[in-house]
Amino acid sequence: MDAIVTAGGIPQPGDPLYVYSNGDSKALIDIAGKPMVQWVLDALGNAKEVDNIILIGLTHKSGLTCKKPLHYISNQGRMLSNIVAGVNKSIELNKKTEYVLVVSSDIPALKGDMVDWLVQTSMQTRDEIYYGVCPREVMEARYPTSHRTYTKLKDMQVCGADINLIHVSMATEHLDTWEKLIGNRKSPLASAAVIGFDTLFQLFTRQFTLQGLVERASERIGIKGRVIIWDRAEPCMDVDKPHQLEIMREDLALQKKKEAAIKKRKTPHAAAVKKATSPKVRSQVKAKAKYK
Repeated sequence: MDAIVTAGGIPQPGDPLYVYSNGDSKALIDIAGKPMVQWVLDALGNAKEVDNIILIGLTHKSGLTCKKPLHYISNQGRMLSNIVAGVNKSIELNKKTEYVLVVSSDIPALKGDMVDWLVQTSMQTRDEIYYGVCPREVMEARYPTSHRTYTKLKDMQVCGADINLIHVSMATEHLDTWEKLIGNRKSPLASAAVIGFDTLFQLFTRQFTLQGLVERASERIGIKGRVIIWDRAEPCMDVDKPHQLEIMREDLALQKKKEAAIKKRKTPHAAAVKKATSPKVRSQVKAKAKYK
């Protein structure tokens, strides 16, 4: 399955992250020594279920790397147009493409095993869109100071994931509705209003369960959707505000430090093994054995 990574956003004056981007793409903001999007590319590169990566909004001049084939597409100006362009590129690469991952460039804590879990869990059914959510308790246990926006339902409070899975038909149908939903993706109530004002009222009065909301949205938009409930916060922890950026910088710097310590502990053993198996050492051992 191919992954479409949206990285076209450039913070403007007044945007909370403008001072960190220096007029460049948000995706290139440094986090623990790497551009934010590089962390996402590393995760997708390590995912067994990912074939190609289609990066929208950046060029090869950005100096990014990936273990998987990386294809660049220029920013199309709007989120929906970017997704449509990404889907068309995926179909160009493989005419049999049915589903694609849509991944935001601002979830640097994402890991390859999380991507694989999403694909494998989603493909147990044949729906048109798989939308991930994270329960509030999961998010706040992992990132207690994240201050995410939650949709308050009858049975739980959730925030949305920033890696989801869609059927390629979603790039050619219901485009007007999707344009409105994408534009209001940070506001659960505004998104509900797009689906219908009765839905907005029921959501506002917390009459919906999670499954009930999914069924209503699917019915109104005319699609077959399925919600994926994450038990990991990382795919839902995006960087929109300075304090979230600092959380990620601290978290991933600590992760790099731990990985370096583990590598350092392994290095002496590896060096000893290499030395013991070198031709020079083997010849010395044979010489000693001969004189014995």
